[in-house]
Amino acid sequence: MVKKGTVYRVSGPVVMVDGLDAKMYDVVRVGSENLVGEVIRIDPDKITVQVYEDTSGLTPGEPVENTGNPLSVELGPGLLMGIYDGIQRPLNELMKKTGDFITRGATANALDRSKKWAFTPRVKKGDTVGPGTVLGTVQETETIEHKILVPPKVSGKIKDIKKGSFTIEEPIGSLADGTPLRLIHIWPIRQPRPVTKKLTPELPLVTGQRILDALFPLAKGGTAGIPGPFGSGKTVTQQQLAKWSDTQVVVYIGCGERGNEMADVLKEFPELIDPKTNKPLMERTILIANTSNMPVAAREASIYTGITIAEYYRDMGYDVSLMADSTSRWAEAMREISSRLEEMPGEEGYPAYLSTRLSEFYERAGRVQPLGKDDIGSISIIGAVSPPGGDFSEPVTQSTLRVVKTFWALDAKLAQRRHFPAINWLTSYSLYQKTLGPWYAEHVASDWNEVMAKARTILQEEERLQEIVQLVGSDALPDPQRLTLEIARMLREFFLQQSAFHEIDAYSDLKKSYRLVKAILSFEERAKDALKNGAPINDILEMEAKNNIANAKFTKDDEKLLAETEKEIQKELMSLVKAATV
Repeated sequence: MVKKGTVYRVSGPVVMVDGLDAKMYDVVRVGSENLVGEVIRIDPDKITVQVYEDTSGLTPGEPVENTGNPLSVELGPGLLMGIYDGIQRPLNELMKKTGDFITRGATANALDRSKKWAFTPRVKKGDTVGPGTVLGTVQETETIEHKILVPPKVSGKIKDIKKGSFTIEEPIGSLADGTPLRLIHIWPIRQPRPVTKKLTPELPLVTGQRILDALFPLAKGGTAGIPGPFGSGKTVTQQQLAKWSDTQVVVYIGCGERGNEMADVLKEFPELIDPKTNKPLMERTILIANTSNMPVAAREASIYTGITIAEYYRDMGYDVSLMADSTSRWAEAMREISSRLEEMPGEEGYPAYLSTRLSEFYERAGRVQPLGKDDIGSISIIGAVSPPGGDFSEPVTQSTLRVVKTFWALDAKLAQRRHFPAINWLTSYSLYQKTLGPWYAEHVASDWNEVMAKARTILQEEERLQEIVQLVGSDALPDPQRLTLEIARMLREFFLQQSAFHEIDAYSDLKKSYRLVKAILSFEERAKDALKNGAPINDILEMEAKNNIANAKFTKDDEKLLAETEKEIQKELMSLVKAATV
């Protein structure tokens, strides 16, 4: 089999090669600098390669060599706390080799070959093992125990297994057929890792963000999209989710974001403290940084690199949250490569297979039973979308809408009014409410679903009433409707608004969120009774006691404060009714 060819034509990251034998998605080395590329089209006489590095200066006639392997990632201890580019090159190692700017053809192993890991076996000689069986464990960080798995497609009887300290390449044992067992194995990024079965997503991903947990919940193993224009808070929201959501491992993919934004993420994430362990959040985080000025083809690969690493930790039985920021830049990379391939463009120049690629990516989320074990693992994918000009009708947002089951729509107008999180409660939705309902009823409150449904109804009613208010003013409305507007304001300001930078308000547990909504709705019921008994609406709207509900957000002992506030509200309303009947 002929392994070498020559460059025939260069068009940006797309290179045509003559005289090369290859399969689809084989990794090739292009030119005298050995640039990394991947076969993306095979014609009878030419092969098309997308190169993951800058192709400036590449000329026809330069050699191209096929490695014969698909683009893959290294999976083993040492991934956590790592910062990689789109094709899993460790940026810290590259910086040591090439300085502040990555030179073309620079390579570095994703995992440290010299570090020794203390391995404790869980199997013994003579045991029969199969794909996904846990061979033993390594303490990867203080917070995460790394389970060494038998790679998919490998099985047999344990011939020998050793305890001790090993590098990732040293054999820790072998099978009866001679297959060596190591701490590392390789997996192609475009191939989903197999599982025993997928399960129904019945558990909520608790984020600590009230508007998400209460009104638009996401299930563990679910998919969510966060579309929003520039400055509406996508990155801060994703950082909050990374910090507070009840998953054990976080994979953050900066896909095509501006360099300064990605620099902020790389600076801030290592400084974040995990509130669950008081250890650095990076101890359970993997960052993949692929900025907008990096080669466009690597941006397209970064999403697959991230999801494959997430699947690896899912297979250990961990809950993983994957943040993709943003899938719009990923789609733009596909559009650029598609145009260079002279493919027939779809809507707005995006390739016709845009929806298919997005579906394939989000389809790799899920709550599953991994191979070889009874544990349950999950991947929850949260993809940010950056529609140009905040236009949600553009193809990437619409294609994402068709795939994800939770849609958190960020609104620039809310951000301008300093309402954060700036998630629009009228255009957002979650399709997990029905399946998660029984869990909330059992673990939080039996009437959780009814209470939150009523809160959503009041917020929707406010939108309808605001159209009338703009025409005739609020004073022209009937008293019950004026009260509805006030309750909606309280829900917005006392409940939905949440400070990401306040020590207490940054995280709100489910029971606290429930108590806040319940207190507001309880005031509504008492106020309606007071109205019927003659209390003036203006006096009810000007009550001071009800504003104490907002203070409960900023205290740990909110239950006591809300109980005291309810007594004050009841006392004040009774005095208003009494004054009206005199």
